[in-house]
Amino acid sequence: MPLKDEKAVPPEPWHAFLKELDALATGTVHFQCLGGFVVTQLYGLNRSTGDLDVLSIAPVEQRKEFLEKAGRGSALHKKYKIYLDYVGVASIPYEYENRLVEMYPGAYKHIRLFALDPYDIALSKLCRNIARDREDVRHLAKQVPFDLQLLRKRYTDELRPDLLGIPENQDAILNLWIEMIEQDRQNDLENQ
Repeated sequence: MPLKDEKAVPPEPWHAFLKELDALATGTVHFQCLGGFVVTQLYGLNRSTGDLDVLSIAPVEQRKEFLEKAGRGSALHKKYKIYLDYVGVASIPYEYENRLVEMYPGAYKHIRLFALDPYDIALSKLCRNIARDREDVRHLAKQVPFDLQLLRKRYTDELRPDLLGIPENQDAILNLWIEMIEQDRQNDLENQ
């Protein structure tokens, strides 16, 4: 389940890192977040992540400064051992912006963190499909829990038409993921 506490703040070192980002902002700045940070902070997966993946930093005029001060190799990265990672290009379902969820509303004066919804996060991991991505998807599928028809529909309607390369490869991966999730559910039933 996602966080519901409007007064919540992320654990350290994330909170201190984000407070420093907040101090850099000259006005309201929106971050569209995805990846391990969202899966761990919003959906409770117990694993470490060393970066905050963002698709967008708006207004765009602030992006360069944020990445210089908080990106990989920056002073803030050295201080907190975490960094801001601008993804920029990713395979994301077309209508994802309509489903963004605010993380830690009201926790910071200027910055606002918006997370992709869990289905969009899962589908953003489809092309890479490394072991960590599959574990994130398994966790999301259990935590939410996923409606597998909705996952497939969102893939078919919003992601597949814009995929680069051979879409049949991603079709096969999605089918394997759905089988994996169904097997996890079957195992959970048998272990009750």
